[in-house]
Amino acid sequence: MSAILYLIICFCTGYVICSFAIPNLNQLTKETYHGNSIRINRLLLNLPVYFLTGTILVTWTVYILAVVFQKNKQPLYVANFIAMGFYLIVSIGLAYLIRKRASQSKSSLIKEELSRLTLTDWIFLAVIVFLSVQLMYVTFHVTHHTLNVGYTVFSDFSPHIGMIRSFSKGNNFPTSYSHFAGEDIRYHFMYQFLVGNLEYLGLRIDWAMNLPSMIGMVSSFLLLFILAVKLSGKRAVGYLSCLFFAFRSSKTLFTFLAQVPKGTSIWKALDENNTFLGSTPNEDWGLWNLNVYCNQRHLAFTIPILLFVILLFIPTVYESITSLKDRLGEIKHNTGEPGTSVFLEKIKITFIHCFFTKESWKINNLPLAIYTGLLVGAIAFWNGAVTIATLLVLFIMAIVANRKLEYLITASISVVLSMIQSSAFIHGNVVDPKLEFGFIAENRTIFGVLDYIFRLTGILPFVLLAAFLVEKQSRKYLMVAFAAPFVFAFCVSLTIDVTVNHKYIMLSIMLLSIYAAILLQKMFAVKKFGVRLVAVVLVILLTATGIYDYTTVLRKNKQAIELDLDSELTKWISENCTSKDIILSSNYALNQVVLGGGMLFLGWPYYAWSAGYDTDLRAALVKEMFEASTKDELTSLIEQNNIRYIIVDKDCRDNVDYTVNEYNIAMTYLPVYSEGSGEWKITIYDTKKIRQD
Repeated sequence: MSAILYLIICFCTGYVICSFAIPNLNQLTKETYHGNSIRINRLLLNLPVYFLTGTILVTWTVYILAVVFQKNKQPLYVANFIAMGFYLIVSIGLAYLIRKRASQSKSSLIKEELSRLTLTDWIFLAVIVFLSVQLMYVTFHVTHHTLNVGYTVFSDFSPHIGMIRSFSKGNNFPTSYSHFAGEDIRYHFMYQFLVGNLEYLGLRIDWAMNLPSMIGMVSSFLLLFILAVKLSGKRAVGYLSCLFFAFRSSKTLFTFLAQVPKGTSIWKALDENNTFLGSTPNEDWGLWNLNVYCNQRHLAFTIPILLFVILLFIPTVYESITSLKDRLGEIKHNTGEPGTSVFLEKIKITFIHCFFTKESWKINNLPLAIYTGLLVGAIAFWNGAVTIATLLVLFIMAIVANRKLEYLITASISVVLSMIQSSAFIHGNVVDPKLEFGFIAENRTIFGVLDYIFRLTGILPFVLLAAFLVEKQSRKYLMVAFAAPFVFAFCVSLTIDVTVNHKYIMLSIMLLSIYAAILLQKMFAVKKFGVRLVAVVLVILLTATGIYDYTTVLRKNKQAIELDLDSELTKWISENCTSKDIILSSNYALNQVVLGGGMLFLGWPYYAWSAGYDTDLRAALVKEMFEASTKDELTSLIEQNNIRYIIVDKDCRDNVDYTVNEYNIAMTYLPVYSEGSGEWKITIYDTKKIRQD
């Protein structure tokens, strides 16, 4: 199948790129940042890094070629043929050279590494694969020609599916937003393009969506595990970090249990509850638990990039802090007891060490800096929040790190690539940075925000504070760097909807939880029953709400929005509408028209509004067109707004924002599709076919 070949080519391309850009990639799995042996199986790092690197490059190539050949009847056919052929030939040729230089073949290497996977490795892999597959499948799957979109994800999946089908069934080049057709694209859409391309190449839509999602989620766990083990030297820390990543810390479960009426079975109350628990705004959306990764597949797919880039740059922080400690130690040794003058001297030496030494600016690995810059910049329209979060963490790390020019090169390339993409896709400025303290806390004061954080995250801040106090200087600084996206989320808003900042908070918590895991591992290592018991209790408190949220995701998604893959309406839309054919309809979220790839003049407003579009203006235009009282008025408005099709259905007739003048529409344009009867009748009018009678 062409889609599977595409994914194989992506993997092979990533292998070739990484072999040249990061020739010592396998060394990352052999020892900690302090040089202690850890011997993580290299496949746990190589496989996700190869796949993600290659997929991002190949997919961008296909997209750019499709834009170039947009006037072709099938631009994706031409784009895939050229890109897949090129990367297949290049990968085979370069892989042959790499293999010729290597002492053993890649196939024998993989077999050898597979044989080295321990029982614990296999169990860990089985758990994260099961969790990833289960979550992605439960929320989005096909049974008996029916697409089941889970109850917890159908909202966000409305524009996602519209965008996917605009590529796989349409010709959305240059790209326009499917729920606000006819303008630019302000939403990071490249993951949807990947899914659409995989469907075009032959994968059924659920497999096209789920397969890269599963790989992305598994890759997130694997790279978090590797980062945690490299920081701590302990596999247990890696497992705990993954546990905390999957199951969030919060007090909401315990608050819920405290409110169960006397005489009511706790287990019954838990089993019958079908909502996400929470006492903070929008927590009932599933905004902070595993549902986010089911809902925003592009987030799970790009998180490994953040983890990998941080993993690559951390040595520069350790190098700098280690040499600085040696220099500061000499001062104390030479001057005796510290005083004010010694303190000032330490500040001076620290400042000089960080900014005015050869080591602080030299470039040791230019290919690595270029590679990471391209990688971080390339995902700006896969998930912009991950690009920004990565740069925020790197910025704080760079302050004390050696090799600052490498950081600067990475950041410069990333920013330039992001700006190029934004200028190509967005007309005007969608990003409007402004200081906005408090995120979505109800009371946006210092104490109000602290109360919000404690209600949201439970005991995690206290565990992290304890970890910070007991950690060494280098780890303390990395904790500060990892907290940068968290602080950013509570101080800055880049879009009209500050709620989207929740991704920065989740990414910071994921990284900081490594240090919670380190603290707990140390407690488990103490040979005292009381200390170990406290550690067990802390693990329970840190994960109980998240585990219950996980069961809630499964329960809630027993309900699903069902879409008929064999629907005549969907088939008509996909066969007769191109991405340039704008549809005037009710403000659909997810239905058979959206599944067909229909480009809506105004879909459900929240999606377009949160992306920065002027939905109020379009809502007024929709009202004008549907309520037009004469043929001339209607045709004039339709021409001004480039409307190709008008859909009149029950949603349209029942809309409280306007009263549709169905008679005027029917007397102006000819119907080209009709189904149903009475109030359930659906009629599509073609505005290019004006009635002459």
